Amino acid sequence: MADIWFYHLTASPLERALPTLLSKTLEREKRAVVMTGQVDRVEAINTLLWTYDAQSWLPHGSKADGDAELQPVWITAEDENPNGGQFLFLTGGAISDRIADYERVIMLFDDRDTQAVADARTRWKNWKDAGHKLSYWQQTPQGSWDKKAES
Repeated sequence: MADIWFYHLTASPLERALPTLLSKTLEREKRAVVMTGQVDRVEAINTLLWTYDAQSWLPHGSKADGDAELQPVWITAEDENPNGGQFLFLTGGAISDRIADYERVIMLFDDRDTQAVADARTRWKNWKDAGHKLSYWQQTPQGSWDKKAES
């Protein structure tokens, strides 16, 4: 069963939170797949990871870049894991049928999107019923994370 962490974005958007979470993933020497619910978001996230901070660099790629097996972070709109990622980041409403294949699944959802919040509640119930270990993290006003619940 997967360890699934729900990250509720309340203080900053995905574009600020995702690079930090991916950096922490790489610090743990883990590989990641970032799955987005919209094909056009793949290139936007790819660009974001090149430009979010002039002082740092997150190695990553997508189908347009190729060489998936060499990419520590793979960005996709497909339910795939071509880089052998241990962590799956679900963004923009993405859903995977393969969550049990990952060590950890991180679902990020924005408080300003009522549908995303409703979807997160539904997924929590469904994944809890399926026996996955769940944690709910809420963003503080400073942008850090507080664990509010677990199941």
